[in-house]
Amino acid sequence: MTSSKRVQDRSRMKRVHDLEIVTEKWKIASKVMAVMELLKQEPEMIIPVRNLEQHRQRLNLPKPNRISDFLRKSPKLFELYKDQRGLTWCGMTKQAEDLVAEHDKLIEEHSVKAAEYVTRCLMMSGDKRLPLDKIATFRRDFGLQIDFRADWVHRFPDLFRVKKSADGVDYLELVSWNPAWAVTELEKKVLGLTEANDHKPGVLSLAFPLKFPTGFKKVYRIGGKLEHFQKMPYLSPYADAKELTAGSREFDKRAVAIMHELLSFTVEKRLVTDYLTHFRREFVMPQKLMRLLLKHFGIFYVSERGKRFSVFLTEAYDGQELIEKCPLVLWKEKLLSIVGYRGKKRKVRTFSDSSDMETADTKEIDSENENKDIQFDEEEVLDGPEHTLLAQDQVMEVGEVVSAYMDSDAS
Repeated sequence: MTSSKRVQDRSRMKRVHDLEIVTEKWKIASKVMAVMELLKQEPEMIIPVRNLEQHRQRLNLPKPNRISDFLRKSPKLFELYKDQRGLTWCGMTKQAEDLVAEHDKLIEEHSVKAAEYVTRCLMMSGDKRLPLDKIATFRRDFGLQIDFRADWVHRFPDLFRVKKSADGVDYLELVSWNPAWAVTELEKKVLGLTEANDHKPGVLSLAFPLKFPTGFKKVYRIGGKLEHFQKMPYLSPYADAKELTAGSREFDKRAVAIMHELLSFTVEKRLVTDYLTHFRREFVMPQKLMRLLLKHFGIFYVSERGKRFSVFLTEAYDGQELIEKCPLVLWKEKLLSIVGYRGKKRKVRTFSDSSDMETADTKEIDSENENKDIQFDEEEVLDGPEHTLLAQDQVMEVGEVVSAYMDSDAS
């Protein structure tokens, strides 16, 4: 790390403040939504506050933060009251209950589109199947209901089915290939292609849309390397990649195309990077995905906040705003508008801060176009038992990110 000061300086120059703010907003909304989901699962949608202690990991409220303090910061959504024994209970306001009902309706309306995206993920996978536990990590990002394994997966028998492997793992398996869905989102956008029943995926020669931070080209020497990459043909994410050589440029560019397609499927065109690492084997992608994401920072933007990083599809954003917003995004914006969450802001960390991640000092960060304060937290919210995979799979380390920046210089 002592020899990487220049890399740290470059990291600061690469930071896109608008997308960092988007990351923080997402974290706030995720915490609030986690509480609402827990209350929704209760028979009368109320719960003793002390019972929420066992859900600290899911709520991402590590000690010494008080859960009651967090709830009181959203008085338009949560109500606290004491019973005759002095036990404090939490419930939702009428406004919050209406929001939950609205969200349930939107999720139901989105279910057919979500089925298409999940089917296309199965079509991109090498064995045309994916573990249900891994699909669960994408649940919110793909707009799936919290209990999607109980009902939703069985609604589309013509698309996929649940099958248990010999070792007892539940897989979602592709039932039939749909040629009309083997057209990438980039082909639709650049070439204007529509779904065609006779489409056969093959070699593509489409350049990926690029969006760099202000002043980027003045700092980095990207020159001919970027132009060469953009012109290089690559295999469609829906084509068979078994003949590609791991580590080759063709192999890596196809991986970029897969990640571009996956991010295009998500509600907010962003994902936690660890979620992508779960699917390296299934989608036939390189072992060091973070290196690839950082190397192609014009296509993707990696937010370094917290212990788990987030990756954005840069073309999908104009400043802090998604260019195309689906109803689920508009709902989340409505939720954030009434949260009223205020708190001490943490500084935007650079790699030099990573070793002191838990005890870093805080300072105020100015944010244009913001009409309220934002709580800057260090962790992504953990969304229930489906996220046990995060403890089992590799978590991206800051040191690995630094190496990725150094490798991008050498290549």
